[in-house]
Amino acid sequence: MLRAAAAAVLLSAGACLGLAAPAAAEGDEAFFRQVAGQWSGPGEIVAGKYKGTKFVCTFDGLPHNGKIGVALDGSCRVGVFAQKMRAELTRSGKSYTGRFQDGASGNGLDIVSGDVAGDKIVVGLDRKQLKGAMVARLAESDKLAITVSVRVAGELVPVLGMNLDRVAGSTKQTALEQ
Repeated sequence: MLRAAAAAVLLSAGACLGLAAPAAAEGDEAFFRQVAGQWSGPGEIVAGKYKGTKFVCTFDGLPHNGKIGVALDGSCRVGVFAQKMRAELTRSGKSYTGRFQDGASGNGLDIVSGDVAGDKIVVGLDRKQLKGAMVARLAESDKLAITVSVRVAGELVPVLGMNLDRVAGSTKQTALEQ
């Protein structure tokens, strides 16, 4: 239970996480600079077998060196149980690819597509028969709202929501805020 919830949570935060033109790439880079830093906050599973399960996660978001994207390291906790989390998301051509934990070939998920538009990123998620999407939106410079949905009977159904706050004292990554 914790692993499945944590997988969706980290992907949401990370992945928190492709456009065709160089100008678009600059916008993508700006988004990932804003996401960089330390984040913490609550979440809840809102559908499925574990509906109502609440958890708390903390993440360190770091831009990729030389690549457009982000790497997230952290953990999620349900009660006294904690699970380490890791996600990577990088630009690949006109889109994004990446993985949560060890990807779909292991116990995680693959990020198979992505698009950054202003203060929001939408990524496609894949693991065997599970297909879904994650939307992460910077509600403010210090707030990140995340929703993970899975495809059920041809429709995307929200299954997880999170509201992360930038940890006090965490460095903001935009030129205007330095």
